[in-house]
Amino acid sequence: MTRSSAVPSHSAILLGARLQAGRDRSQELFAIVRREALYDRPIPERHRIIFYLGHLESFDWNLLKGPLGLTSFDPELDKLFSFGIDPVDGQLPSDQPKDWPSLEQVQRYNRRLRETLDDALQGAATDDPNLARLKHGRLLDVAIEHRLMHAETLCYMLHQMPFDSKFAMTQAPSPAVAARVSRMVEIPAGTATLGRPTENPGPFGWDNEFQELRIEVPSFTMDSHNVTNLDYLRFVQEGGYADRALWSDAGWEWINSSARRHPAFWVPRGNSWAYRTMFYEIPLPPDWPVFVSHEEASAYARWAGKELPSEAEWHRAACGTRAGAERAHPWGSESASSRHGNFDFQRWDPSPVGAYPNGSSDFGVADLAGNGWEWTRTPFAPLPGFEPFSFYPGYSADFFDGKHFVMKGGSPRTAACMLRRSFRNWFQPRYPYVYATFRCVKR
Repeated sequence: MTRSSAVPSHSAILLGARLQAGRDRSQELFAIVRREALYDRPIPERHRIIFYLGHLESFDWNLLKGPLGLTSFDPELDKLFSFGIDPVDGQLPSDQPKDWPSLEQVQRYNRRLRETLDDALQGAATDDPNLARLKHGRLLDVAIEHRLMHAETLCYMLHQMPFDSKFAMTQAPSPAVAARVSRMVEIPAGTATLGRPTENPGPFGWDNEFQELRIEVPSFTMDSHNVTNLDYLRFVQEGGYADRALWSDAGWEWINSSARRHPAFWVPRGNSWAYRTMFYEIPLPPDWPVFVSHEEASAYARWAGKELPSEAEWHRAACGTRAGAERAHPWGSESASSRHGNFDFQRWDPSPVGAYPNGSSDFGVADLAGNGWEWTRTPFAPLPGFEPFSFYPGYSADFFDGKHFVMKGGSPRTAACMLRRSFRNWFQPRYPYVYATFRCVKR
């Protein structure tokens, strides 16, 4: 396809730059994997890494080729990298490396997809009918944020790889911080606004972010900081994983069938504990937020005589103010930057809790953006008036099953664009590899 000679619009240029930045971010991830490890499966429930190398490009292609009037040149790979190889009878995946295309074949496929899409997008940027077919940029927003989500979730997988299967990368040092002692902060009764309006909605949002819902939240108290590794160590040492009363039926079955007795990121070393960072093993950092599953977070909360916050309580503590008005971010209306928290790919690993005081909420609750997604006790469900995206109907709706829980905030590997107040993440309760932490509330 010949590139158009017309001048692209400002919005088209910005979208194109964001798409390229997302590509660069995902390529950064694949570059840390040694070639011989690209066909490994670090997490039993997930695909082999090679799938994701093709999936990110295939997703963009399958999303955009119709609106751009493009024709598939390899339908078999389009399908393979959309869905992967299905496990048999709902069991764990059993495919072998030989079942997948060669790395060179995947790279050729990816290059052709990108070149074809980029040529077509260049034309769409200067042609109003084509731009309309892309729903005025919304499909590009979907492609960009989908890629950035995978740039985070791929980290969960790569984190579990043997260290010698990866090229170690450097990271910015964590801010120096004095030891912090968490306290319970009083959050007065008030309004929490979830979601966003469909009228004049502003920047892009996923279907589950609509519509706006206002909830009156009674007063409660909340931990000023996330539960740390040191806090959670006390739970482990006092027999938390052996106390049946602290666990749901499914949680108790899970920790016993998997012989789980500590968080997935911890490594027992005799009478002490080590911690798996992305690239090295280090002594357990006591002041980092603990990363655990929803089941493990809930058991700790019961042990502490508290509970996880609801989605509305989290919103109230994060964005509410003493004056009554709500903020766009915990710190105010200023755009998210590195002084507000550990997010937007600044670091591969957490920072000590309380390391970013400029990011605290009006009530004095710290680290509500970045450093670890925060579990809530709220099942992931549609907001009133929910309408699925016509071009991606299963994005949210497939997970409205009562088996996934809302997470808020963000992790060190969460893109800044997803720190918007309305963004809702979710995961199943017994998946221990997510960069997810928690704090507790009491009423």
